[in-house]
Amino acid sequence: MSSKKILQLNSSIMGEQSYSRKLGNAIVEKIQEKYPESTVEHLDLVESNIPHLSPATLQAMFTPAEYQTDESKQRLDLSDKLVKQLFEADMIVIGAPLINRTIHSSLKAWIDHITRRGITFGYSAEGLPIGFIKDKKVYVAMSSGGIYTDEQGKLHDFVAPYLQSFLGFLGMTDLSVFRAEGLHVPVVKDTALQKGIDSIVID
Repeated sequence: MSSKKILQLNSSIMGEQSYSRKLGNAIVEKIQEKYPESTVEHLDLVESNIPHLSPATLQAMFTPAEYQTDESKQRLDLSDKLVKQLFEADMIVIGAPLINRTIHSSLKAWIDHITRRGITFGYSAEGLPIGFIKDKKVYVAMSSGGIYTDEQGKLHDFVAPYLQSFLGFLGMTDLSVFRAEGLHVPVVKDTALQKGIDSIVID
């Protein structure tokens, strides 16, 4: 298949200067090199200002369809759009800078809106989770001021393990992480981005 539908998410507050954005752009470019007819849909999670879940929205998520009111349906409008957008994509590229050892709240808000019981996940008769978002390839473009791939750094990386765990819970188990790391470390900062770009391999 020479064409892929790519959903590119950015969660950096640094705009065009963002290293995770630059690394994510490089991932998209390499996908398009391999699949020349691919299309890209961009979603800037910071500029979109996706709201954190409110009690009313959470209640609407747990309300069966037959009991939904016009008001509760309206509260789910954004979540429905984000879920539809995700299901329609073949590949997802997530720009995820490490901020205070974890993801930015805009990315967490997006995750909360796509987490819908009965739509994006469910449970088996034995109570085991089942993810419904299947057959997706996820690439994470992660940037960090420090180095988090060595033995000590891994203890403080709550970006890659979290995304791998929770997106896997929703069914997106095929996930690769590429890193621009050490951006504040003098001996490696000048080559950190290029090293991350050079590490990109598209399946």
